[in-house]
Amino acid sequence: MAPAVENIVTAFKGFDAQLRCRGYQYEVGKTYEHAGKIEACASGFHACEHPLDVFGYYAPASNRYAEVTLSGEMDGNDSDTKIAAARITINVELSISDLVRRAWDYVWSRATIEGETATGNCGAASATGDSGAASATGDSGAASATGYRGAASAMHATATAHASGRYGRVRGVAGSALHLDRRDDDGAITHVWAGIVGREGITPMTWYSLDESGHPVEVAGSES
Repeated sequence: MAPAVENIVTAFKGFDAQLRCRGYQYEVGKTYEHAGKIEACASGFHACEHPLDVFGYYAPASNRYAEVTLSGEMDGNDSDTKIAAARITINVELSISDLVRRAWDYVWSRATIEGETATGNCGAASATGDSGAASATGDSGAASATGYRGAASAMHATATAHASGRYGRVRGVAGSALHLDRRDDDGAITHVWAGIVGREGITPMTWYSLDESGHPVEVAGSES
């Protein structure tokens, strides 16, 4: 008989400023094991599959975050992507920008392509032409604009918007994630930025692009 395959999940975990969670001290690079019952929100080591779900437990202020690996016995949570596991490895500490980029990867990898407007849950919208516009309005939706002066909108608090073309711009509602690339005249990426609407001065439903220094600045948009 073939041996059972162990469940292994890459997830994201929040901590306080001392890298503690509920009084338990963690260290990057270490693995920890729980010997008792595994139950979501009750016992075991907890982390979230969706990177931005960690903010529901550790708000981005003085708290810290990490990518982790969960393994062994697991138990899920119906309200979000939180998982309890018997074993956790703290892989690498992440910044807020790192979490947003991983949120984009998480959403896009699970999304269903719907054209330039995605209205369904986990829907993905992509605009590839010059001055194209993509909008994601559903839960965990993703909007991507890759063309020259493309625009991407995240119209749900769990949606993400990414503009990777030259002079691209993004906007979103509070809680959504934004990701921008800045390119030079040859198309090479010179700066990358990621943020969450409603935090660090990013205003809801306001268009942003990157300036020459790679900082997000408000810009005019063609959509109301």
